[in-house]
Amino acid sequence: MEIVPYGEDWLAELIPMWRASFEAAVGIVDPHPVEEQRSYFLEQVLPHNQVLLALVTGQLAGFIAFSSDSVDQLYVRPGYQGSGIGSRLLALAKNNARGSLSLYTFARNGGARVFYEKQGFVIESRGYQPHWGLDDIRYRWTAS
Repeated sequence: MEIVPYGEDWLAELIPMWRASFEAAVGIVDPHPVEEQRSYFLEQVLPHNQVLLALVTGQLAGFIAFSSDSVDQLYVRPGYQGSGIGSRLLALAKNNARGSLSLYTFARNGGARVFYEKQGFVIESRGYQPHWGLDDIRYRWTAS
């Protein structure tokens, strides 16, 4: 596995991988047009986060978007989950944190919840995401 900074050449592969991972994990079909997700990534995610890609034999296997205090996005391609990619990406975010990180996941995403809790994240609050119509959970990790 190789970790590289995001480059615009990866956008065409990143968006479908992100959607496939989201849909598999959350169990719903993303109702938003692909172009809307592409714009969201370019206008909201990329300008506010460091984005790293995990490549396996040259194929995009996952990505993380994080700042010094939060993880905005962390997705691993279906079929690669459980292989250490998410752990390695999350470790990089932890190493760049200012002592703690927060993130959100949907309550119904049991795989992500188990993963984050194994990585030392604890539930900070529960809420509801009206844009998706789903309950969510805010997690926090604090360096020891």
